[in-house]
Amino acid sequence: MSDTTTAHVTNETAGRVLTIKRVFNAPPALVFDAFADPKRMLQWMGPRDYPATYVEADLRIGGKWRACLDSAASGEKLWHGGVYRDIVPGKRLVFTFAWDQEDGRPGLETLVNITFEPQDEKTMMTFRQSVFDTPENCRGHEHGWNSAFDRLEELLSQE
Repeated sequence: MSDTTTAHVTNETAGRVLTIKRVFNAPPALVFDAFADPKRMLQWMGPRDYPATYVEADLRIGGKWRACLDSAASGEKLWHGGVYRDIVPGKRLVFTFAWDQEDGRPGLETLVNITFEPQDEKTMMTFRQSVFDTPENCRGHEHGWNSAFDRLEELLSQE
């Protein structure tokens, strides 16, 4: 190997993995429950301009979840769902996520891994979703989830 040889390392997932960290002013069990209880999910899930109007969840490993985000402005309905892969109450939630395609079949599947860590009376939530097909889709989800997490923060502050 000569002095002029260089190695090119590429990261095939660059820009296609979403990680969001948030501290919520609530204990981990309460924050976890907001992700586990469909009635509570309806109160915060979805960005402000596309709030959830339907949520169902069979919270068990192998159980399915399904939701619909609805735009009041355009009437567009965005159906999506997945399957629970790992559940540790108050600590971790792992599930698949896929938007419905026009023919009703699931589109590209990503994996969502959420951890809930106690910080005094608060919770550090680490949300990771991967791997997106494009950086643009990753950025779109970043906007959507952050808007939803703003709504979750408001909900938790009322409890």
